Amino acid sequence: AIFSSWQDNRTKLIGENLPQTGHIRLDYHFDGLELDTLKYPHDRGRNYMAQIDQDVAGEAAKYIQQNGPDLSWVYLEYTDDMGHKYGDSEQYYSAVQMEDKLVGQIRDAVQYRRDNNKEDWLVIVTTDHGRDAKTGRNHGGQSDRERSSWIITDAASLNQYAQSQNVNATDILPTIARFMGLNIPESQRRELDGVPLTGPVSVFAPQAVREGNTIRLTWKAAGKEGRLKILLSNTNQFRENGQDDQYKYIAEVPLLQEHYEVDLSKQTPSTFYKIVLEGPDNSVNRWVVK
Repeated sequence: AIFSSWQDNRTKLIGENLPQTGHIRLDYHFDGLELDTLKYPHDRGRNYMAQIDQDVAGEAAKYIQQNGPDLSWVYLEYTDDMGHKYGDSEQYYSAVQMEDKLVGQIRDAVQYRRDNNKEDWLVIVTTDHGRDAKTGRNHGGQSDRERSSWIITDAASLNQYAQSQNVNATDILPTIARFMGLNIPESQRRELDGVPLTGPVSVFAPQAVREGNTIRLTWKAAGKEGRLKILLSNTNQFRENGQDDQYKYIAEVPLLQEHYEVDLSKQTPSTFYKIVLEGPDNSVNRWVVK
């Protein structure tokens, strides 16, 4: 199920009923409210978004409590609008406080399911970007504040990676997949950038630096045992036509070694390489572009 002011989340980002997504269909959606200018008259200050978010959160809480979808995506927008319009301001801080109460309303519905249906739930809250350091209004640059986002979760236990590293938004997808017991096909798993925040992990923080005909690999091992497979590909068929890339086995080394050098003179020349490090519990990847 999806609950969102912004219809594009369903029609474009999920790609409902598009051939590229295999014509995926959601079981329930509550979105596109920003298109209803009769119920939500648009004012120049965009305060109508506050009412839309309240209705989105209210429907999400009601539907989750009554129906308990396996996976729900709730999108609230008012803080984004206030940030763009006013930057670091009382208007923005007030919007954050309002949205915080709405998130609490949704979490109360989740807790109801836990208490009354004996279900196991995971709640993750995040934002998609930061703000510029000068005004807090814009984003899209490379400053630390613009590139920084936060993640809140009520996961029962976080692993070593989550507790010791600067986690990323890309970690959310494999975390949800692991929680739900989803088996991600190998070709897609090798394209993922994230590391699960819960459960066992073997490897994280990969780095790859090319120096002449050598790629110097480093990583951090989460455990004391196990071995790491190093795979390399110089194709990008996955993006270009949806086909699987052919990876070449390079080596298998102890996880605790935490470094390896790939001799490119023995590989097919290419302007870029995709490198996958596969441990017993998870895999990570890096690209090297000439």
